[in-house]
Amino acid sequence: MRIPFAQIDAFADAAFTGNPAAVMPLSSWLDDDVLQRIAAENKLSETAFILPDESGEADFELRWFTPTAEVVLCGHATLASGHFVLSSDTTRDAVRFRTRKAGVLAVERDGAGYALALPAWGPSPKPLPEIVAALGLDTVVETLWHPHRYGLIVVENAAVVRGLDPDFRALAREGDVLTIVTAPGDDTDIVSRVFAPGAGIDEDPVTGSAHAVMVPYWTNRLGRDRFTAFQASARGGRLTCRLDGERVVLGGACVTVIEGTFLLP
Repeated sequence: MRIPFAQIDAFADAAFTGNPAAVMPLSSWLDDDVLQRIAAENKLSETAFILPDESGEADFELRWFTPTAEVVLCGHATLASGHFVLSSDTTRDAVRFRTRKAGVLAVERDGAGYALALPAWGPSPKPLPEIVAALGLDTVVETLWHPHRYGLIVVENAAVVRGLDPDFRALAREGDVLTIVTAPGDDTDIVSRVFAPGAGIDEDPVTGSAHAVMVPYWTNRLGRDRFTAFQASARGGRLTCRLDGERVVLGGACVTVIEGTFLLP
């Protein structure tokens, strides 16, 4: 079987920045174990599989896999999937994806980039002592949790975020948790780093779903519903953020860096 393959840097101003995702269009769903093995072969933080949606609810079905697991929500691979569809069909202004656990997600053209609408997953305060210890932090401003297994750790400033040196083995012992560390930014309104060793990703370069959790928090703290963000990974990625009712709208651009064919035995 020959499957089209594109590797796309999402939330990227140029190639080799942002977060790379594989996007692979299918004509029918393969077995889950085959999808998982393909994602493991790709060795990217996410592989997105899209399939024309016959339900009429959206344009495509969409699923995301890390090298070790299927995930509930992935923002950057959704943005990459939107870029894949919209860059190949200039008559479209938007595309809708039906997902299994995060509802219908939309990507639409927005200037030179795209706007991605995700569910707003506001977190609630909760002690997270094991995660704080694994991050090597002595003090934090606040710790919060969302039941989709997102831990939000708020620290004093951007220097603390940039200087983190987590114990990834200790973080992995907490299971499949997305750990987000955030603070007021230096050249953007907020800054963050994101870790998911329990899902096979020590540090994720730019994480849309993390902002689905952060944006409701920072909207309340900053007292405004739109702001800028930077995820301070080695690759780095810049986003615009807006809270629109029950949706978080993220803005960013994409760059296609690889196009080819995946040969499935």
